Amino acid sequence: MKLPRLLRNPSLVLGAVISLAIIGCAVLAPYVSTHGVEQMDMRNRFAGPSLRHWLGTDNFGRDLWSRLVFGARISLSIALISVSVAAVIGATVGLVAGYFGGWIDLVLMRIADVFLGFPAIVLALAIVAVLGPGLMNVAVALIVISWTEYARVMRSTTLVIREQNYVQAARGLGASHAWILFKEILPNSLGPMIVLASYWLGTAIISESALSFLGFGLPPPTPTWGWTLAYGTRFMRDEPWLAIVSGATIMVTVLGFNLLGDGLRDVLDPRDLSRDRK
Repeated sequence: MKLPRLLRNPSLVLGAVISLAIIGCAVLAPYVSTHGVEQMDMRNRFAGPSLRHWLGTDNFGRDLWSRLVFGARISLSIALISVSVAAVIGATVGLVAGYFGGWIDLVLMRIADVFLGFPAIVLALAIVAVLGPGLMNVAVALIVISWTEYARVMRSTTLVIREQNYVQAARGLGASHAWILFKEILPNSLGPMIVLASYWLGTAIISESALSFLGFGLPPPTPTWGWTLAYGTRFMRDEPWLAIVSGATIMVTVLGFNLLGDGLRDVLDPRDLSRDRK
C-alpha cells in the first residue's frame, strides 16, 4: 500500500491527525498541561478562556485544559485495553466458529447471542455495579459488551476465506488446523478487524464517558471526561462553558476515530487494493 494513496483519502488523513493529536496530548499530559490537575483557584471560579487558563476553569477554579488532558489518559487507556482484549477474544471465537462450523459454530454463536440480547449500556451498568468503580472494572464491562461484534465479523470473514483456493491447497498438502487458522486465514482477516477496532475506540470512549456521567465510572476527583461533563451540566444555565467544552472534547475525539475507521475501510477495500496492483 503506497503512501500517496493513503494521503489521497481525506477521512483517513483528518482522522489520523485528530487521533494522533489526542493521543499525543494524553501521552505528554504532564508536559502540555498548564496547571496541576487538582490545583484550585477559588478566586477564578468559572473563569472563561484566557492566556492563563486556555479553556477556563471549573467551579473549584481548577484548570479545565489540564483536567481534560489528564482525562484523555484515562479515557484512552480504558478504550485501548477494552478494544485490544475484546478483539482478541472475539477474533478467536469467530475464527474457531467460522472454520470448524457444525456444533462448535452453533454453541459459540448462541453464547454470543445471549450477550447481544442485553442492551449494551444496561449490561455495562450491571457489571460495574457488581464489580465496583475502577479503571479495570470499567474496561471489563466494555469488553463484555463488545467482544461479540468482533466474533461476528471474524466468523463471517472466515466463512468466505476458508473456501478460497489457497486454503484448500494448504489443506490438501496436509497443513494442520492451527497452521491454516493462524497462517492462512487470520492474516487475510485483519483488514475488517482493524476497521472495526478503530470504530470501537470511539464507541468505548462514549461508553466510558456515559458510565462516568451516570456515576458508575471512576469516582471523583479523578478527571474523567464523563464526570467533568456531568458536573458541568449542574451549572449549565449560568456557566454553560464547562459542559460545552467537555462535550466538545468527547465529540471531536470520537469523530477522529470514526473518520480514521472510514478511511481505513476505504484503503483496505480488497477491490481498491486489486485495482492498485494493475
